Amino acid sequence: MTATRPTPAIYVINPNSTEAVTQGFDAALQGLRVAGGPRIECRTLHSGPPGVQSQQDVERVTLPLIDLCLDLPDDCAAVVIACFSDPGLFAVREALHAQRGIPVFGISECGVLTALTLGQRFGVIAILETSIARHLRAYGAMGVLDRLAGEQAIGLGVVELADSERALARMVAVGQSLVRDQGAQVLVMGCAGMAAFREALQQATGVPVVEPTQAAVSMAVGRVLLGW
Repeated sequence: MTATRPTPAIYVINPNSTEAVTQGFDAALQGLRVAGGPRIECRTLHSGPPGVQSQQDVERVTLPLIDLCLDLPDDCAAVVIACFSDPGLFAVREALHAQRGIPVFGISECGVLTALTLGQRFGVIAILETSIARHLRAYGAMGVLDRLAGEQAIGLGVVELADSERALARMVAVGQSLVRDQGAQVLVMGCAGMAAFREALQQATGVPVVEPTQAAVSMAVGRVLLGW
């Protein structure tokens, strides 16, 4: 008797230890769980910091992320790193490609690439002012700085996003400023912990809003279904 092959799965990894962030983007991914598509499993790196908010945090989680991803079940068909700093993205890609041939997606990279299909100039809503320099280095490496309208911070850390009323109010204010004052035609949410606010933010700002974990998982689903 031929053994039944397991349904392929996309594993979405939260590299910080805040379980509420994982739960938030898990709920936001529900619309991508479709009949005939890969399973979408969300996991938390419990050894990570409460939020990946500095370059030191980025470097600190890289090796644990590699270990976690190499230990994923045999049904793993793709991995998404659900943090807008894309921590460990290239190291995890290198490890998984060499040992398992599995594609790896970073939500910042995928979120920005998706935004470029929705408007000529994109704006990014960051959590903290200190995040912006780190993000700008990534946009420069991608070669998309000439399409960036601007990036502004809401002044709240990852854990503080749990105060949904305050977080949304600040995101709306920043988003409206990016559109009105800097000419952004599409907005990118600069933290996986913002996932629950996409629809409300889009309605308040009147422009398309990209939730980057959704963007990355959308790409991963296509890759798995097409066998690329």
